[in-house]
Amino acid sequence: MQKINIGTEEFILDYMARQATSALLYRHQDTTILASVVVDLQTTEEDFLPLSVQYSQRAYAVGRLPGNFTRREGKMEDFETLTSRLIDRSLRPLFPKTYAHPTQITLLLLSHAYESDLQVCALNAASCALYLANVGVEQTIYAMRLKEKGDLFVAGSVDKILMIEMQAKEAADPLSEAHLLDLLATAHSKIKTQCALYTEHFAPHRNPKLETPQEKPINPYLMQILNTRFKPQILETMSLMAKSERGMQLEHLLEYIAHELNEHCPTELQHALQACFKEQLYRSILDKHERPDGRGLKQIRPIHIDTNLLPTCHSSVFFERGHTQALVTCTLGAEGDAKQNFGLQETSPTKERFMLHYNFLPFSVGEAAPLCAPSRRELGHGHLAQKALACSLPENAPVIRLVSEILESNGSSSMASVCAGSLALKASGIEPTALVAGVAMGLVFDGTKHAILSDISALEDMQGDMDFKIAGTNRGIVAMQMDTKLAGLPLEWLAEILEQAKEARLVILERMQEAVASMSINTNLPTTESFYIPTQKMSALIGPGGKHIKDILQRFGVQIDLDKTSGLVSVRGMQGEVSQAREHINQVLQLQNLSVGQKVQAFVKRVVDFGVFVRLEAGGDALLHKSNVGDLDLASLENGAPLLCEISKIEQGKVHVILA
Repeated sequence: MQKINIGTEEFILDYMARQATSALLYRHQDTTILASVVVDLQTTEEDFLPLSVQYSQRAYAVGRLPGNFTRREGKMEDFETLTSRLIDRSLRPLFPKTYAHPTQITLLLLSHAYESDLQVCALNAASCALYLANVGVEQTIYAMRLKEKGDLFVAGSVDKILMIEMQAKEAADPLSEAHLLDLLATAHSKIKTQCALYTEHFAPHRNPKLETPQEKPINPYLMQILNTRFKPQILETMSLMAKSERGMQLEHLLEYIAHELNEHCPTELQHALQACFKEQLYRSILDKHERPDGRGLKQIRPIHIDTNLLPTCHSSVFFERGHTQALVTCTLGAEGDAKQNFGLQETSPTKERFMLHYNFLPFSVGEAAPLCAPSRRELGHGHLAQKALACSLPENAPVIRLVSEILESNGSSSMASVCAGSLALKASGIEPTALVAGVAMGLVFDGTKHAILSDISALEDMQGDMDFKIAGTNRGIVAMQMDTKLAGLPLEWLAEILEQAKEARLVILERMQEAVASMSINTNLPTTESFYIPTQKMSALIGPGGKHIKDILQRFGVQIDLDKTSGLVSVRGMQGEVSQAREHINQVLQLQNLSVGQKVQAFVKRVVDFGVFVRLEAGGDALLHKSNVGDLDLASLENGAPLLCEISKIEQGKVHVILA
């Protein structure tokens, strides 16, 4: 057993899981994670990196039993899936291009102290375990989180930044591009130091190096034939593929060329065709500044927007950008509709009052496949869009569910969901603090020159070197997620990318503002009325076994939330039904309707620094602010003392009074 201490982190080697290719026990304060890497020595012929990352939490890590029926860990929670994706996206660019060994990285949360950041700890543990495995990954990476004006997660190596995730606190106060770059520079300064320490401490303990094959040179004879005889067909296919995520056009071209050349080695021809295809794409972009669909590097695809086209939805927006279509609906709910969360990363149950669900429908890319449960990708895209829009919600927003149905996809569907989602909020009568637009930025780099692409298509995502999704307002950035196939990006490039993304975002926001100008708010919207009743009458409202409250729900078709402690009653439904339900409750409980200017009898309930809470004879509580007490001595007031008051304000169900 070998212990390595680096700052607040402790790594224990040669202790657990010794049958794995590499493993370590990671500790940060009282948080403990077992990180293991297993490499299959049999290589695969698939044309992708065979890497799988799974982060898994155990309920015993926080002294709980699983909350499901079987009392056993089952389906991955969203947090586990999102953390697995975050680690995968950070580590994947580090592997050699020729790496073909199926590799499984597993991270088990065994003990958790809530002061530790689980995503930071898990990624750092995975990075060191992978470095120990010595499978051709020659860099360590380090992750950290900054909380200034939001949530900024950064992972990087000694010389470059590999992965970024970010969310602002408020859309009304976003991060400017310059401020974000300053934060990234600060983060990378610490990342450099930590990566150097990781390398220094772990280098002596690495496994014998796993030899990976050198990249095979492409047959120069085939390349010459393809670039001369078949160049027109390759360029035509390239323009067609800019309209679909499917690679069917490339398969058809491969069959055609193989037939023309009487080629009996399709694998060699396929590699040559892919290399030629990528070379033509890069030369067109880097040398001619021309993209496969004919756009310039900064040009945004045509945008079309329809609002409230679904008459029975609370609101709906159809957003089309090029050959990407998102249909986003908004449904407004009551407090009882909020999602209950109690994951291991949370100290106590929380309510999720804003949800965004993203569905990538198979027919959107021409696939003949049935609908199925959301994939990791769908969860990740939906989570990013939700983060982008959550900070734009006003304080008094109801429970909200947005659903994004991707009807056609040719890149940037998550950012289309952001644009349509922001408009759907507006169309439902919600007043977001700012409109939010999203755009996906791309990059091509040939080792010498690089070019940045605005609003990338699926082909540019697939063949390019970066997918950088950036959402923001006309004042700055509210959310982002960076993925790269390169082993990181220098800060200078990030400055270029952010500035070009700002230009693109402002163009999209202008089109969104035009849609708002012609938007009509749906009249088929629910409303909420909140009022107070005497707490002692709460049981009468509910009735034996809930009989009375169930009768009200069925008779008026409303939702009712009750707070038995304060006496708050919130009735939600269509305007007419809500008013009828409230009137019915007042009549049954013999309550008096309150209105501004009305004189009421009140009784002292509690004296506080800013005034007096009083109990109204008509039912419920009110606040008498200290600025309205005149010569009344607050210190002399006793509980139950009568006061004649006048209602000065009723706001969101809260009653304010002054002395009559």
